[in-house]
Amino acid sequence: MSTAQYCQSCGMPITKDEEKGTDSDGKRNEEYCTYCYQNGAFTADVSMEQMINICAEHVDKWPMKITKEDAIAMMKEHFPNLKRWKNQA
Repeated sequence: MSTAQYCQSCGMPITKDEEKGTDSDGKRNEEYCTYCYQNGAFTADVSMEQMINICAEHVDKWPMKITKEDAIAMMKEHFPNLKRWKNQA
Protein backbone atom coordinates (compact mmCIF):
# COMPACT_ATOMS: atom_id res chain seq x y z
CA MET A 1 0.00 0.00 0.00
CA SER A 2 1.67 3.23 -1.08
CA THR A 3 -0.27 5.83 0.88
CA ALA A 4 -1.88 5.58 4.27
CA GLN A 5 -5.61 5.15 4.33
CA TYR A 6 -7.64 6.22 7.32
CA CYS A 7 -10.42 4.30 8.99
CA GLN A 8 -13.72 5.95 8.12
CA SER A 9 -14.95 5.33 11.67
CA CYS A 10 -12.08 6.17 14.04
CA GLY A 11 -9.58 7.94 11.78
CA MET A 12 -6.76 5.50 12.53
CA PRO A 13 -4.16 5.25 9.76
CA ILE A 14 -4.41 1.86 8.05
CA THR A 15 -0.94 0.97 6.81
CA LYS A 16 -1.08 -2.85 6.65
CA ASP A 17 -3.65 -5.28 5.29
CA GLU A 18 -4.03 -6.92 8.71
CA GLU A 19 -5.22 -3.56 10.11
CA LYS A 20 -8.19 -3.57 7.73
CA GLY A 21 -11.58 -4.73 8.96
CA THR A 22 -13.43 -7.59 7.32
CA ASP A 23 -16.63 -7.86 5.34
CA SER A 24 -19.21 -10.60 5.99
CA ASP A 25 -17.51 -12.79 3.39
CA GLY A 26 -14.18 -12.51 5.22
CA LYS A 27 -12.54 -10.23 2.65
CA ARG A 28 -10.60 -7.20 3.87
CA ASN A 29 -12.60 -3.97 3.95
CA GLU A 30 -10.82 -0.97 2.44
CA GLU A 31 -12.65 1.69 4.49
CA TYR A 32 -12.62 0.55 8.12
CA CYS A 33 -10.00 -0.79 10.53
CA THR A 34 -10.17 -4.13 12.29
CA TYR A 35 -10.97 -2.45 15.61
CA CYS A 36 -14.10 -0.80 14.20
CA TYR A 37 -15.37 -3.31 11.63
CA GLN A 38 -15.42 -7.10 11.62
CA ASN A 39 -17.52 -9.65 9.73
CA GLY A 40 -19.44 -6.93 7.87
CA ALA A 41 -20.56 -4.99 10.95
CA PHE A 42 -19.29 -2.31 13.27
CA THR A 43 -17.80 -3.76 16.45
CA ALA A 44 -19.53 -1.18 18.66
CA ASP A 45 -22.84 0.63 18.40
CA VAL A 46 -21.63 4.05 19.47
CA SER A 47 -22.26 7.69 18.67
CA MET A 48 -19.58 9.89 17.14
CA GLU A 49 -19.07 11.54 20.54
CA GLN A 50 -18.58 8.14 22.18
CA MET A 51 -16.09 7.12 19.48
CA ILE A 52 -14.11 10.32 20.08
CA ASN A 53 -13.95 9.53 23.79
CA ILE A 54 -12.85 5.94 23.08
CA CYS A 55 -10.10 7.17 20.74
CA ALA A 56 -9.01 9.83 23.23
CA GLU A 57 -8.11 7.05 25.67
CA HIS A 58 -5.36 5.96 23.23
CA VAL A 59 -3.71 9.35 22.65
CA ASP A 60 -0.59 8.17 24.48
CA LYS A 61 -0.04 5.63 21.65
CA TRP A 62 -0.26 8.23 18.87
CA PRO A 63 2.98 9.03 17.01
CA MET A 64 2.49 12.76 17.58
CA LYS A 65 2.69 14.10 21.10
CA ILE A 66 -0.58 15.87 21.83
CA THR A 67 -2.69 16.45 24.91
CA LYS A 68 -5.92 14.54 25.33
CA GLU A 69 -7.85 17.83 25.18
CA ASP A 70 -6.17 18.89 21.93
CA ALA A 71 -6.77 15.42 20.46
CA ILE A 72 -10.49 15.62 21.32
CA ALA A 73 -10.74 19.06 19.71
CA MET A 74 -8.97 17.76 16.60
CA MET A 75 -11.24 14.69 16.38
CA LYS A 76 -14.38 16.82 16.78
CA GLU A 77 -13.24 18.71 13.70
CA HIS A 78 -12.16 15.68 11.68
CA PHE A 79 -14.73 12.99 12.53
CA PRO A 80 -17.76 14.65 10.86
CA ASN A 81 -15.89 14.18 7.55
CA LEU A 82 -15.47 10.42 8.03
CA LYS A 83 -17.92 8.20 6.11
CA ARG A 84 -19.48 6.62 9.22
CA TRP A 85 -20.34 10.00 10.76
CA LYS A 86 -21.00 12.19 7.67
CA ASN A 87 -24.79 12.11 7.92
CA GLN A 88 -24.94 12.43 11.69
CA ALA A 89 -24.89 15.79 13.44
